[in-house]
Amino acid sequence: MEFFRFIDRNLPQAALESTLTVGALPALSASFETLLEDHGERGRLWSVWGEFEIQREIIRRGIRFTMPACPNAFAWTVTREPLPGETHRLVFHATINRTEHDPDFIDSLEQFADQWQASLEDLAQAGLPKRDSA
Repeated sequence: MEFFRFIDRNLPQAALESTLTVGALPALSASFETLLEDHGERGRLWSVWGEFEIQREIIRRGIRFTMPACPNAFAWTVTREPLPGETHRLVFHATINRTEHDPDFIDSLEQFADQWQASLEDLAQAGLPKRDSA
């Protein structure tokens, strides 16, 4: 299953790299209740789904987070999508390795995506221009 959210704003790659960190996850999503360990590109968090290791990877135009031990192979990215006119928007994309799942679990993933959308909109509102080309 896939979950998308689009944010009609842009954050430069450097801002994504410095802001979207393992240590910042509880501030970015209420689904992460407690940061248990932070080792830079990996850590452990307590979430609404239980305790999981989280890994962070810088990718082209964004950041990818994965939960390697998650039974659903949960992963999500925040990327900068190029648009006409040398502008960008942010794309949140989350996936699990199932085509169907329990409705309550799907609802928790939809809430997770909504939380990220709100956090990214808040970050972009913090003085960054709408659809800039940075």
